[in-house]
Amino acid sequence: MLVGRIIGEMAAYNCGCPELVNHALKVFGFAKAIGEQEGLDNPVQQTLEIAAVLHDIGILESERKYHSYEGEYQQIEGPPIAREMLMRCEVPSEVADRVCYLIAHHHEYDHIDGLDYQILVEADFLVNLFEQEQSREQAQQIRDSVFCTAAGKRLLEDIFFKTLPVPSSFAVSLP
Repeated sequence: MLVGRIIGEMAAYNCGCPELVNHALKVFGFAKAIGEQEGLDNPVQQTLEIAAVLHDIGILESERKYHSYEGEYQQIEGPPIAREMLMRCEVPSEVADRVCYLIAHHHEYDHIDGLDYQILVEADFLVNLFEQEQSREQAQQIRDSVFCTAAGKRLLEDIFFKTLPVPSSFAVSLP
C-alpha cells in the first residue's frame, strides 16, 4: 500500500515524461524480484522497493539546474525531492534516511554497504543495459565487476546471455 502511494507520487512528479516513470517501474520490478529471491526481511525489502521507485527522482531538477542528468547531479538533487514525498506519505524517518542515502549513492559502486544498496544497483543496471542498448561485452564487464547476488546474476544471464530461437514473425499485437 505504501509503495503504491509512492509510485503515485513519483508518477505525478514525472508527469509528461513516461520514460522516467517506466524506467523507475522497471527498476522497481527487478529490485522487488531480486530482493524477494535473496530473502530480504520485510523492512529492508520495503526500503529497497521505495528506493527503487525514487532512485532517479532528481533527473528533472538536474536537467533544470545543470542542463544534465548525469548521475552526480541526480545524486545531489534526488534526496531532497524524495524526502518531501516520503514525508507526505508518512514514511518513518529511519526508512526515509536510508532511501535518501541510496538515492544519493546509487551511481557509486565502490562502497556498497548493504544488500538493499547492492540490489538497487543491480536492478538499475538490468534496466540500463537494455535501455542504453549496451553490447554483450559491456554486459559481461558489468556482470563481472558489479553483480554479486545470485538472483541478480541469474536474471542478467537469462535476459542477456541465453538465447532461444524466436520466430521471425514474432510481434506483440495489441487488441
